[in-house]
Amino acid sequence: MAQDGSHHHGERTTTRPPTPLPHQRPGAATSPFDLAAWARAPRPAAAPGVYRLGYRRIDPERAEAAKVAPWPLLLRAGLNAVVGWLAFVYGTQLVLHLIVVTVWVEHPTETLVTVVGLSVNVLVASAVIKVFGRMGRWPEVWRRYVSPLLSRTVTREQPVAEDAPAVVEAVRGQDPWDGLRRGGAAEAAARLDAEAVGDVDYVRIQRAWESAQADGVFVPAFTEQVAARGAAAFAHPSEARELPGRVERHDLLLGQVRLGTAQDVPKNPLGHRAAGFALDPAVLGTSLLAVGPAGTGKTARLARPVAEALCLQALSGTACAVVVGAADADLGPDAWYDVVIAPGDGSSLYGLDLYGAARNPDEAAARLAEALLPDELTARVEHARTAVQQVVGPFHAAYARYPGVRELRALLAGEPDVSAALVKALGVAGLLAVHERDLEYRERQRDRADDPGALLADRLALLDRPAFEGAFATDGTGRPPFAMRVLDHPLRVRVKLPERSHPEAARMLSRLVVGQFVQAAAAREDRSLFAGLVVDDASAALDATAVRGLQRMRGANAGAVLLLRTLVDLPEALRAPLFGAVGCRMAFPGIAPWDGKLFSEAWGTHLVQETAVTHTPDTSGGVIRRAGRIGRKALSGTTAQTESVTTRDVERLRWSPSDLAHALPAGHAVVSLTAVSGEQVPPLLVDLRE
Repeated sequence: MAQDGSHHHGERTTTRPPTPLPHQRPGAATSPFDLAAWARAPRPAAAPGVYRLGYRRIDPERAEAAKVAPWPLLLRAGLNAVVGWLAFVYGTQLVLHLIVVTVWVEHPTETLVTVVGLSVNVLVASAVIKVFGRMGRWPEVWRRYVSPLLSRTVTREQPVAEDAPAVVEAVRGQDPWDGLRRGGAAEAAARLDAEAVGDVDYVRIQRAWESAQADGVFVPAFTEQVAARGAAAFAHPSEARELPGRVERHDLLLGQVRLGTAQDVPKNPLGHRAAGFALDPAVLGTSLLAVGPAGTGKTARLARPVAEALCLQALSGTACAVVVGAADADLGPDAWYDVVIAPGDGSSLYGLDLYGAARNPDEAAARLAEALLPDELTARVEHARTAVQQVVGPFHAAYARYPGVRELRALLAGEPDVSAALVKALGVAGLLAVHERDLEYRERQRDRADDPGALLADRLALLDRPAFEGAFATDGTGRPPFAMRVLDHPLRVRVKLPERSHPEAARMLSRLVVGQFVQAAAAREDRSLFAGLVVDDASAALDATAVRGLQRMRGANAGAVLLLRTLVDLPEALRAPLFGAVGCRMAFPGIAPWDGKLFSEAWGTHLVQETAVTHTPDTSGGVIRRAGRIGRKALSGTTAQTESVTTRDVERLRWSPSDLAHALPAGHAVVSLTAVSGEQVPPLLVDLRE
């Protein structure tokens, strides 16, 4: 293979298309990424959910004026111009007459006459323009018609200067590495100037520079690293600097991913209308719940873009990502991720640590017991938790590791050989006296009909299958297990659940992974990275412990995106707490009315102006008017009526259950947002196709 990427075979030569540079969209491989323009592009402050790159604030007065149709606007402006001209002509004459009558000197000089005349004309003209220009909306006419016409004329008539390209480059060439030069890293800036730097590289290097500036002794090390490696300096441990197949629009400086466009409708707040809609860690930190039937675009238009954004942020050193879904769910290719866990797939390189987020054996056993129980048996979770703790604690003390699936199953089932071996190991370690009570109690429970150990052993049998061989090993003989406690590193993790081949095992594993993430995210000591979780189908992944943990993640720089087909898939006792635990809620078209009711209640009501028109028979006037009304009724068959209009403020639901269930167009969604700071955005109608 030639170095230029061409393949030679005989006389035929085929050349691969050039690889897109960072931050390029597919099909735009020939357009270079202008780092300076992107880095210095304006990003005005805006409410949560607004894609700030290229955003323009909306002037409320201008927006109101824009609603006026062209002809009424021009007619009103013309009438005010005519009246204003007459007011100017007669107004100046009147003011001059008053001056002559009251304060005028007998023999004025020519200069005095000129100055007084000009002053009167300017004052009267200013007053006329202010009064009649406001009534006639002349600024709006200028903005809509005059200014564009002048711009086109000037552009067409102005000759092109020979140095125009240089001027353009001077405007574009604002130095993105100015901070490095001024901070003593000029050599590093010079190396970066000579390379193609993408948005991922820029954010990653700027983050490293900020860390180096915190203590001046690190600046030389920073300069040395950049001078040696250029744009690849401080790269992600995988050495990846871009995601293959990246398609969404991202602004990594703010961590935003653009999902669509907020519609220009009265229900949307003015500042969001026609603006790009985006999510970022400041919003995802309160967690997002999305509900919609299959086929409405939850995965393609929400889960995959957010997963892509979190993976890009991980490459730039600002986030870590855990993405959970079925093995066939389109959540990005495996090349996006550092760790791909696929229980049931023999080719998977990594396994899952069933106790991965725990700091001690009791905590590990409690989380595992909650994950093993089905929804209908959650009332027995306390007994199950105790049963698992009674065997996991002694096993960990005896063997300095946690039991594997088969060993834990045998201990819970009370197999004599395994129990005897555990007692012997504890005796050798001198710890039998410490754990003897737990083992004796477990032995007494084994013969009871309500023994939770037997139920848990049956549930573990779903994971003790040949297809899962080596996937959950704890003795070092299986695949390297991934432990959720590493969320303080910029890792990208994909968990592929075997929903087709082992559906009940997939449900247990999803509940275990989500529970471990919630547990580990809140327990991190280093919270500088945003820890993001995406669950493509969270119907089996949530329990009471996970829902409570969602609220704790707000202060831990972590958040989750949870997708559901319907809230009916959740136990009824979890639905209201889940709505209260998440700060962002998203409804897709076609949701059931009972799901829409929860959204509607959560979004509440707002004041709207309601106009009522009342018609009553006209009884006013004297004999002549009454006779006229009688004649009109005889001729036309209609009764003369008076019309009264009443306007009042009333409370109405922002979105009714019926609107959510039947009125949402395809490809749209209604979403409300809450930022970690507490700032809230009422429900927005968003077109996710734009």
